[in-house]
Amino acid sequence: MKVTGTALPFPPFYRRLLPSRLAGLSLALLKATALELAILAGHLLLYPSGITQERRTTPALPSPDTTQLPTETSPPVVLLHGFIDNRSVFVLLRRNLAQHGRHQVESLNYSPLTCDIRTAAELLGRHIEGICERTGSRQVDVVGHSLGGLIARYYVQRLGGDHRVRTLVTLGTPHSGTSVVPLANAHPIVRQMRPGSPILEELALPAPGCRTHFVSFWSDLDHLMDPLETACIDHPDLLAQNVRVSGVGHLALPVHPAVATGIRQALDATRTGAATVTQADGMTVA
Repeated sequence: MKVTGTALPFPPFYRRLLPSRLAGLSLALLKATALELAILAGHLLLYPSGITQERRTTPALPSPDTTQLPTETSPPVVLLHGFIDNRSVFVLLRRNLAQHGRHQVESLNYSPLTCDIRTAAELLGRHIEGICERTGSRQVDVVGHSLGGLIARYYVQRLGGDHRVRTLVTLGTPHSGTSVVPLANAHPIVRQMRPGSPILEELALPAPGCRTHFVSFWSDLDHLMDPLETACIDHPDLLAQNVRVSGVGHLALPVHPAVATGIRQALDATRTGAATVTQADGMTVA
């Protein structure tokens, strides 16, 4: 999948100042950084609107006299935010999903004071059970950004959540641990996201028969993933696909419309082993 944009607003002599590959990388990095800053500014404005938990509603039962129409076959979608964030990060993705027929979408806020991935995964499990009870659905799909993807993966692999989660899509999630910002180790949950942590060692254990389908989107310009490939899932027992995204950073993954298209493809794909994204080599966001 390739998304092209408008011409770059840089002078023609720019590319002559650097080797062609380095110039191309520098331009891409500059564009991605500018986009990250714009998204950060917008997210700071929206952040207060996502502090509280969203209201839970039970779908109204149709009248017995009403002609029954075919019901939506897609399971509900649960959105799970990243570290020190809230559900407001998914405003655009949520709208995109709704525009394409996904009307049962819910976000879960876990406390910014959460200090343990296991505890957050247990909360997610209770939340998903509540959704299934209210909607009558047997399974859900989950989209997790950054730490949210790691919490959801722990629920699926270690807490038996694979019977509830049909598809888990992760966006910039440190599946193998990230070494970025060493000073952040003061926070317990950051230490759990470091390579070799007990949590990650648990996720590396055998998971025979895991029924959930994993799709991991990772960006080659993600400034919070060190190394970049840590956002890929590499586990022999998991049915997983890794999708490389070029041209955007960490904050843009749950926001960019091209990534949203890839997420929809992943959620709508059948479990026949077919590729969930149209291009096996990933997507380029210009």
